Amino acid sequence: MTSHVDEQIAARIAAAKLKRSKRRQQRAELDEQRQYGLEARHAAKVRRWTEDDG
Repeated sequence: MTSHVDEQIAARIAAAKLKRSKRRQQRAELDEQRQYGLEARHAAKVRRWTEDDG
């Protein structure tokens, strides 16, 4: 049998874990978008170089 306090603590721990996992997911999504943007910038830069040379 668990006490009311134990249940509250368990709920807080569960909420903190959920918040942490959401933050990790958001961070992973932002990192993915950032990488895509960097690759796009690099591709545009290379295109400009080839246009200037051509």
